[in-house]
Amino acid sequence: MKSIKTFVAVAALSLVSFGSFAQSITASASTLDGAEAKIAAQAAQQGAQYKITEANTNNRVHMTAELYK
Repeated sequence: MKSIKTFVAVAALSLVSFGSFAQSITASASTLDGAEAKIAAQAAQQGAQYKITEANTNNRVHMTAELYK
């Protein structure tokens, strides 16, 4: 019975830590600097920091980032 309670507690804490804040955002612009500026503005608006996870350049820049607090 104690192991079941421990498992439930660990599972609940895992969900809380993963669900606390995780958001992916995207931006498009004509330059890398422009796309990053848009990402930075979105992060600042939500009071978060960001990490760029993807950038693609095909005539325009498409950038994806993950926000975290």
